[in-house]
Amino acid sequence: MSARYFPVPGRHDGRVYVITGGAEGIGRTCAERFAEEGAQVMVADVNPAGQDVADAIGGAFRQTDMADPDQVRALAAATVERFGRIDIWHNNAFSAVFKPIHDQTLDEFDAITGVGIRGYWMGAKAAVEQMRAQGGKGVIVNTASVQSFVGEKGFSAYQATKGAVLAMTRSLAVDHAPDIRAVALAPGLILTRAVEAIPQDVMDEVLDGIPAGRGADPREVASLAAFVASDEADYMSGTAVILDGAYLAIG
Repeated sequence: MSARYFPVPGRHDGRVYVITGGAEGIGRTCAERFAEEGAQVMVADVNPAGQDVADAIGGAFRQTDMADPDQVRALAAATVERFGRIDIWHNNAFSAVFKPIHDQTLDEFDAITGVGIRGYWMGAKAAVEQMRAQGGKGVIVNTASVQSFVGEKGFSAYQATKGAVLAMTRSLAVDHAPDIRAVALAPGLILTRAVEAIPQDVMDEVLDGIPAGRGADPREVASLAAFVASDEADYMSGTAVILDGAYLAIG
């Protein structure tokens, strides 16, 4: 394993970390990383496989549909009941259907934005209310995307959510400074299980558009998340941190 993937022992000791969309991909890797750095982790996902992640890291699991406000509130309450507090809330769940707007249905749009906008807003609201009640600092991490910054065919609803995530992150940071920070992560191509289904010819075309010539290991996103949520990044708030192999730099 490359040294860049090594956790920082004890960096998140005593902290409680909530990760939505934590059953697989970026979410699972982040859950593992924060646990390795000492955090107590609440894994949330509509997918019951999140229980396996929680069991493997000694955390807890709450099956949660982030599009349902009652379930989001219940997630926050269950976290406090289990661990006593919330220090870091990571909005990471997403829903996506990639097709042109003229082929997309309103139900599909509602499903995508229900998780990616309303779910993120509800998650941040629940976390901020608890952090304020604790009288201490906290961090909201929002998973955005390089799709927050560009337009591509078939991405209208998904990109609407990711653009909203950036605006929401800025607003959260201003509203709750200096006690609560908000930071967005904007990853590009991440080599999760979902990417394995992409045909090789399509993947080759995608990689041709990335100056680094590769996708990122999910552990690179987890490393970034662990840093921005730490005291080392205490002056970082209201911004997006891009991890894209220079994809956006080519204009």
